[in-house]
Amino acid sequence: MFRNDWFVVKFLLASLFIFLVLGCASEDVTVESSEATDTATSVPPTTTSVPPTATSVPPTATSVPPTATSVPPTATSVPPTATIEVVEKYPQTVKDLLNRDVEIAQVPERVVALSPTALEYIYAIGGEAVGRPSSANYPEEAMGVEGVGTAYAPNFEAVLSLNPDLVIADSVIHAQPAILENLTGLPAPVFMAGAGSYGDVLMALENLGVAFDLVDEANKEIARIQAAMDSAKAAAASDITAVVLIADRDNSLYAAKNTSFIGDVISEIGITNVAAEQPDGGPFPGFSAAPFETMLMWDPDFIFTITPAPEPAPRLSTLLPQIPPLRGLGAVRSSRVIELSNDLALRSPGPRVDQLIETITDTLAQ
Repeated sequence: MFRNDWFVVKFLLASLFIFLVLGCASEDVTVESSEATDTATSVPPTTTSVPPTATSVPPTATSVPPTATSVPPTATSVPPTATIEVVEKYPQTVKDLLNRDVEIAQVPERVVALSPTALEYIYAIGGEAVGRPSSANYPEEAMGVEGVGTAYAPNFEAVLSLNPDLVIADSVIHAQPAILENLTGLPAPVFMAGAGSYGDVLMALENLGVAFDLVDEANKEIARIQAAMDSAKAAAASDITAVVLIADRDNSLYAAKNTSFIGDVISEIGITNVAAEQPDGGPFPGFSAAPFETMLMWDPDFIFTITPAPEPAPRLSTLLPQIPPLRGLGAVRSSRVIELSNDLALRSPGPRVDQLIETITDTLAQ
């Protein structure tokens, strides 16, 4: 029993020892924690002991004047390009050579020409035709185009079958009331463009250039023609006289007046046309009868001739010197009898007038 009591005593002593050890450890931790807390509260904070520096330096941002507003904006100095207004050219109204207002609804794409002159105008400015007079022989690229009758007898059914959006008629040939009435009855607009004078050629090119929206091309043609005319004027003396002759089937002679195309051309150059004031007469519009006695009275410096008949018919320029009454003319004796192209001077006058002018200029240089 004593042994059991001793065991109990030992157990109690061991328990007491453990309790004491644990108690001391707890006190050490408490003391250390308390000391740490006391240390933290005993040291004054350093962040508030240093006076703030941010407010001690005067602000610099406001001391420099702003530069962003000192440079004027450049974006508004360039005009905007996105808002450029596109001017519509069609529909538009163009004057033809009869001074009629012709309304063109759109860029012409199906154009019918009713005379050789009208056809040449179209191609001279870079256009194309879907119909042409069968009597036309120029330009070469238009010879495959469908025919619509002759210049003096247009086939209006053939014209309608091509569904044209513009018809170019001749202001010299087709100005007759009967033909003009048929033309104005067409569903397409009709523009009258012939060549009754040198000025008509320039006007036709200019106005058709507007109608086709080919102004630059038309202006180039006009400049080329005017350059040829300027050269001719420079070569012509002020006192030169001339006459342009044509003969009918009976070999009767007719002289071109200034109301004819070729008469107007030589007058524009500065050559005195001896037949300018003669009365109309004969089968050729703008020409007057020129009997032998009248020719001897005129006795011009130069004689220009036109032969309507195609070769191999003899040229009038070679026949005149064989006529006895005319052999004494000064132009015949000095070989100043010059043949002009029937196409350029009579049959299809127009934008190739520069070639006609150059022929006359070369003659004046002889």
